[in-house]
Amino acid sequence: MQNLLNMLLAILLASIGGILFIYLNLPLPWLLGSIFITSILIRFEKLPISKPNSYFSTPVRIIVGVTIGSAFTPAILEQAQNYFYSMLFVIPYVLLTAFCGIIYYWKFQGFDKKTAYMAAMPGGIIEMVLLGEELKANVAKITLVQASRLFFLVLTLPFIIQYIFQIDISGNRLITPSFNTLSSIDIMILTLIGITGAVMGKKINMPAAYLIGPMMVSVVAFSAGFIESKPPDELLKFVQVVIGASIGFTFRGVKVKEIIKTLVGTLGHFIILAVITTLFVVLVHYTLDFPALSIVLAFMPGGQTESNLIAILVAANVPYITLHHIVRLIIVFNLAPIFARFYLK
Repeated sequence: MQNLLNMLLAILLASIGGILFIYLNLPLPWLLGSIFITSILIRFEKLPISKPNSYFSTPVRIIVGVTIGSAFTPAILEQAQNYFYSMLFVIPYVLLTAFCGIIYYWKFQGFDKKTAYMAAMPGGIIEMVLLGEELKANVAKITLVQASRLFFLVLTLPFIIQYIFQIDISGNRLITPSFNTLSSIDIMILTLIGITGAVMGKKINMPAAYLIGPMMVSVVAFSAGFIESKPPDELLKFVQVVIGASIGFTFRGVKVKEIIKTLVGTLGHFIILAVITTLFVVLVHYTLDFPALSIVLAFMPGGQTESNLIAILVAANVPYITLHHIVRLIIVFNLAPIFARFYLK
């Protein structure tokens, strides 16, 4: 109970960061404001706050999964075949980013091969840490590097969207309709979709089960026209605060010297990723004529939850982006472990 209260206090304080960023008219205030205030608060070790994980991470992933699926309308699905050639570019993208990342961490940061491999792979933090444990790699380094890359990504991308792509994402905007516009039946159906998808995904050991499972069930429900109402805006704001607070806790308990060393080391890899991503964005944009912002979000090497959340918040082409990330997850979670076991002994 005490741990739950500490998590609730962390979420409450993180919300204050969101309000501050709304006042300052900064992009994605609920997400970035939460990261900012939590990153400061974790340095006060006696403050009774905890990372909102055990009680909140699963509901957050379910909400994001259902919201992603709600973008797959019948009209959108008719265009899905046009995404095929763009998704093929994900294969060389993953291989190139992984190769460059391994060389960077192995040769320039002094990591052993297995740790360099897990640190370089563009997958989710939890999944890479679990695989790292199985391969007997340095889990602490993998965690810090993967979290640092996500930290850089989530901090920089909103500013790129707002100031380079000239899309205003500042202030307290409505992303989806408010809670009071939903009927009780819609709320029940959305809840059922989320729970059914989560249980199904976990039952069949689906990668990122609590995100992908609800997303798949949601895709079926929305594409069939069974429901049209999306998860309410208030829930998406709550999701942003929880994710922001969780990212803000990344370096809790880590010495400042180690934080600076990790951030500087990861920054080099982040710059490499930025260059490679830019090349693929230009290549796909001019080859297949898809919007540049959607391509950026589709190829960004971040976590599935965070990537899709940003896509939802900026009203990008969510199905296009989601399908690309699914392809990336399939490659990382299925081919990567096999490659690691046979070639990184």
